[in-house]
Amino acid sequence: MKSATPSRRTAALKPTAVNAILVEVRARQAAGKPIVSLMRGEPDFATPAHIVDAACRALRDGRTGYPNNQGEPALRDAVAAKLSRENGLRYSAGDEILITTGATFGIYAALAAVLDPGDEILVPDPIYDAYQSVIALVGGVAKPVAASIAAGRFALAADALAAACGPRTRAVLLNTPWNPTGTVLRRDELQPIVELAVARDLVIISDEIYEAIVYDAHRHISPAAVSPAARERTIIVNSFSKTYAMTGWRLGYCAGPAALVRAMYLVLQQSSRGPAAFVQDAGVAALAGPQDCVAAMRAEYAARRDRVCSSLAAVPDLRVLAPEGGFFALLDVRSRGDSDAIRRRLLNEFGVVVVHGAAYGPAGEGTLRVSFAGGGDNLARGLNLLREAFEQVHP
Repeated sequence: MKSATPSRRTAALKPTAVNAILVEVRARQAAGKPIVSLMRGEPDFATPAHIVDAACRALRDGRTGYPNNQGEPALRDAVAAKLSRENGLRYSAGDEILITTGATFGIYAALAAVLDPGDEILVPDPIYDAYQSVIALVGGVAKPVAASIAAGRFALAADALAAACGPRTRAVLLNTPWNPTGTVLRRDELQPIVELAVARDLVIISDEIYEAIVYDAHRHISPAAVSPAARERTIIVNSFSKTYAMTGWRLGYCAGPAALVRAMYLVLQQSSRGPAAFVQDAGVAALAGPQDCVAAMRAEYAARRDRVCSSLAAVPDLRVLAPEGGFFALLDVRSRGDSDAIRRRLLNEFGVVVVHGAAYGPAGEGTLRVSFAGGGDNLARGLNLLREAFEQVHP
């Protein structure tokens, strides 16, 4: 009897780099070999107590039924207040905000609402690799636009985006702070991108999940805040995972023009149906409650970033691209050869896990992504192993 086969659509899907590397890591662990992981973007902080308490109260109060699929009104109100207070943006909680099961679903809903089969979306290279499969899943075509390293940071040129535009280009995807590069896009960098979007009638899908984790004098600016015209063609995607150490809660939100949010809401109705009501109540507590927990986590991440930079500063043939935001540092190892080969050697010979830059696109080749989302002894041991490895192994 002929066996069942999956759809052709799924053939375009690939495991994320992290999941692919985890297969190698688990095989090493199964063989009894130790590993130190500097790979995942998961905060090691506990979710702040006042947020957990709000969820517990909601559970005790019986908030376990079906939620409002667009999002509980109290949470949409809290999101609207946050966007006004922190981003200088005004959105109607009634028809311009959608609550989602994490930013991952927000990205999916935005892409499904914007792209028709065969439509193109401009995607910076390097970029978080999980975007590629969901673009393919909705029938879109990712058009990578290579960024380059200049003055110790990755930069994306608006003229390169313009050159990549074609008759089927419908949107541009931005991520600021930008995973894996650590770049925080400045207003003078966003302005020409917005002008291009207006001139070419492109939708901007802006993933802003790392917005609260910025360092030094850098400041997060949403593309939607650049101009009124930008606000009318930008979908903001955000979540609670990084800002409030709520990765397992699967809670996110989107904001944008009513017509696009309405289309995204239709996508959500056919799939996720939204996060649990008690989880949404926790989200209200996160946004409306004290923010000193956010400041404390940001300060600790800044200290970890400095530790990464100082620990590896003297290693020959290696340069740390100090991140402006997020909790990943890219190591420039272009003089040492293929990034995936280096990554495998670090795992197999030294037991330290990082991600090769080429996993995020050809422009990431020659770099390694090091996560400092976790600190303490794990980070210290990982940095010691990296230093030992690079000092022992020369190009």
